[in-house]
Amino acid sequence: MKITFLGHASLHIEVAGKHLIVDPFISANDKAKHIDVNTLKADYILITHAHQDHILDVESIAKNTGAKVISNYEIVTHFGNLDIEGHPMNHGGSWNFPFGKLTYTNAIHTSSFPDGSYGGNPGGFVLETSEGNIYIAGDTALTMDMKLIPMQCKLDLAILPIGDNFTMGIESAVIAAQFVACNRVLGYHYDTFGYITIDHAKAIAAFKAKKMDLNLLEIGASLEV
Repeated sequence: MKITFLGHASLHIEVAGKHLIVDPFISANDKAKHIDVNTLKADYILITHAHQDHILDVESIAKNTGAKVISNYEIVTHFGNLDIEGHPMNHGGSWNFPFGKLTYTNAIHTSSFPDGSYGGNPGGFVLETSEGNIYIAGDTALTMDMKLIPMQCKLDLAILPIGDNFTMGIESAVIAAQFVACNRVLGYHYDTFGYITIDHAKAIAAFKAKKMDLNLLEIGASLEV
């Protein structure tokens, strides 16, 4: 499994011969100007919630590639009204897709579309595949529900927001990694704008102090699971 950081909370995941895009916010991110949205490969688009900084490029990517949207019922319905095919899920539910088993998990955040309309409850994803298991937390606070994940799935990578202010910050993310019993972490949702700028050295040291590895990828860089 290859995971490429596309900036903010956006990811490209190659697994089982399929291409997954997570929360595409690329075209309006000044830090991701070198990423061409029109050239991205996508079979599926995973959306954690409806905020603009997570759905901005969904429509263009889906219509360029024919990708299917996977998210909560409200978000899938929203994009269905734009003639984009989707698969609706809700918290605690799982489905076996061609790329692996996907479970929609709890997240503590808000969720509304740019026009203020209801975007359903926010969530995250646990992805279980023959190439490894990952947790994509989405925008969330630290929550005790995270402790349930290792009771059902052994993770190889936890993808956690670390920017603070709108989500949990570094200290809470360290605890979150302990809750999900995963020592390898990919940080995201940081540095995009002033409210979520972090000290990289401090963040890496905080995880290292608990014998965990925090990966902070350059936009466009990848890691293997």
